[in-house]
Amino acid sequence: MSDNKAILIIADSERNSNMYYATGFMAPDPFVYIQQGNRKIMITSDLELDRARSQSKADKVLSLSKYERIIKKRGSTPSGLIGVVTAALREMKIKKLLVPADFNVEYADFLRKNGFKLEVKKGPFFASREIKSEEETGHIVRTLRETERAIRKAIDFIKKSKVKNGFLVSKRNSQITSESIRQIINVELMKVGCTAKHTIVSCGEQSCEPHNVGSGPLRANEPIIFDVFPRDEQTGYYADISRTIVKGKAGRSLRKMYRAVASAQKLVFESARNGARGDLIHRNVMKHLTSLGFKTGKTKGKMKGFFHGTGHGVGLDVHELPRISKAKCTLKTGNIVTVEPGLYYPGVGGVRLEDMILITDNGCVNLTKFPKELEII
Repeated sequence: MSDNKAILIIADSERNSNMYYATGFMAPDPFVYIQQGNRKIMITSDLELDRARSQSKADKVLSLSKYERIIKKRGSTPSGLIGVVTAALREMKIKKLLVPADFNVEYADFLRKNGFKLEVKKGPFFASREIKSEEETGHIVRTLRETERAIRKAIDFIKKSKVKNGFLVSKRNSQITSESIRQIINVELMKVGCTAKHTIVSCGEQSCEPHNVGSGPLRANEPIIFDVFPRDEQTGYYADISRTIVKGKAGRSLRKMYRAVASAQKLVFESARNGARGDLIHRNVMKHLTSLGFKTGKTKGKMKGFFHGTGHGVGLDVHELPRISKAKCTLKTGNIVTVEPGLYYPGVGGVRLEDMILITDNGCVNLTKFPKELEII
């Protein structure tokens, strides 16, 4: 960014990860962030003013009502938040702006109409987000440990279950469902300040669809995929982990799939390092699974095999750069990415294993500690 071009973000920081990354301030309502050179300025409502001054990374936090008074004194018709932004930018003598791709179109039109030049930045707005600091890594690991604990509670509950007519039932003979196991996981996470949405607990044929969250009763001797990716509400950082289990005995084909997916993960662990190409790693995973007899393609209108990316970055968003996929990218020291190969075959079921790794100069560190165990007796 050139010295005469300022960064402008207008958003709430609970949902907008760029705003939270820039300010370190969590707020549910939209506020203003302006970065001119290295100087960081926030404009917030008087309700958040004192908290923003004590908690945010901003060099200066200004009052929204101050600029509303300026507008009123000038006799201008206030135009809500964007009117305040316009007044502040003029006072700061800022004319050129760099905005993120998700910048409000109505705001952009208003600013251009009032003489400001806007440039939309493509790609990651803050490229530095891809490299996690020691503090950020700590936040992610903390979320991951709580996620592992919640999954352990759910799997232990399944371990203690009985099989009745091919279905899993509790000790009290109530039917165990995707919904009831999901509730165990989500409630456990909620107890420690983490929010899990769209938690996947999918069984049997449902597990052949990677993003099917699962519904209905769980069955014995069929694969159950867990995919849990909660956010720590205090720090804003996500974790992401998947495991596949069978209550009872897995069929021969499923066991073969499981071994193949585990070996594909191992291939990534051995090749991921600073400077490694994510797209080449993904291509090698595809070749590896094909060499083991697991072809990818469409049969009777349904995809089978391995048809999603090998991994993605995790941080303030559950899916962020870099990616280990078809898209070209180079891994760098400090990246935290998932490693989640999978295989999906209707009639057999799905298998997915997902760990999180930290890229280092000479390799990677597996941050995930939860064991991999297919058959739960």
